Amino acid sequence: MASRPTVQPARPLSPHLTIWKWRVHMAVSIVHRVTGHALAFGAVLIFAWWLAALASGPAYYRFFLDIVLSPFGALVGIGLTWAMFQHMGSGIRHFIMDAGEGYDLVTSRRMAQATFAFSILATAGLWAWILAGGY
Repeated sequence: MASRPTVQPARPLSPHLTIWKWRVHMAVSIVHRVTGHALAFGAVLIFAWWLAALASGPAYYRFFLDIVLSPFGALVGIGLTWAMFQHMGSGIRHFIMDAGEGYDLVTSRRMAQATFAFSILATAGLWAWILAGGY
């Protein structure tokens, strides 16, 4: 006799999806993980490409510089700079919380918002300085 396939009932969603509301604290936590991965991937990729371009001779190194110094390269640089400042700000927030401070909701929310404000302002300031020729 052939057995009939059984129909599995749909698995219930995890209850956290219906219990928790989206808050800035959650966004900072998720963005911290994403920026960490982006920084690791971006740093390895750019460093490896730079070394390969350096070893490939002046023509390929010039090609590398043309890409890095293009508007697209600047956009990637700005994105990685923002990721660095965001990850750093979130790391400082975690350091403060690891010391046992900032767990009340108002302080936690303000520190989470401050990480986003810090990363945006620091990125804008650094790139304004770079583009003004301050490097």
